[in-house]
Amino acid sequence: MSTPEIIFATNAVLSFPHLIEAHKSKIAAPTAVAKYSADFILPLDHPALAQFMQRYTEMAQQKWAEHAGSVMQMIQSDRKLRCYGSGAEKVDKKTFKPYSGYEGNAFISASRENAPQMIQADGSPVDPSNTMAYQALARKMYGGCKVNVALRPWIQENTFGRGIRCDLVAIQFAADGTPFGDSAPPDLTNMFGAVAGATANPFAPAAAMPAAPFAMPGQLPSFM
Repeated sequence: MSTPEIIFATNAVLSFPHLIEAHKSKIAAPTAVAKYSADFILPLDHPALAQFMQRYTEMAQQKWAEHAGSVMQMIQSDRKLRCYGSGAEKVDKKTFKPYSGYEGNAFISASRENAPQMIQADGSPVDPSNTMAYQALARKMYGGCKVNVALRPWIQENTFGRGIRCDLVAIQFAADGTPFGDSAPPDLTNMFGAVAGATANPFAPAAAMPAAPFAMPGQLPSFM
């Protein structure tokens, strides 16, 4: 049975997963709480995106009434106030280009303080008290794999401002994909020469030992 407040996205591409244990960003405020979190990359025509925006609009109208449009515009203009965005907004500060997998797509970021529900391949949930089983499934999920995920959008209005956030309710591994950031390093060995005064490589394998003097069946070894 469907639940109106839950957005269910199938075959979303997982990115920046922190599912094994709660995580707190190095730049987070000292009072910030560690959370389980991830990004979910979706093509622009994914039905979950339309459902998400419809649900967000309904909640905003219920919360802010005739001011909903103005507040939503304010949230849209500030990336820090919303949990969704265009892939072009997710830029790597080192390359100044969108992170792998984001360009041409959209994403939804979700998190929660308590561990999200882990769903097994047969559709059954993992017992929350079974830490080993939970972590075994969490380790199977890497940036670039595909997952099915249940998300619950919620309206933020507190001392940190107004915004739209998303609760990471449950997640299930769906299929393997191309891992993000898994490219092989370039071969640069031809750029390096021997260091002056260097001794022989202490890690080089030892010279091969002579073969053991095995005898033919019924014969004595030659050293006897």
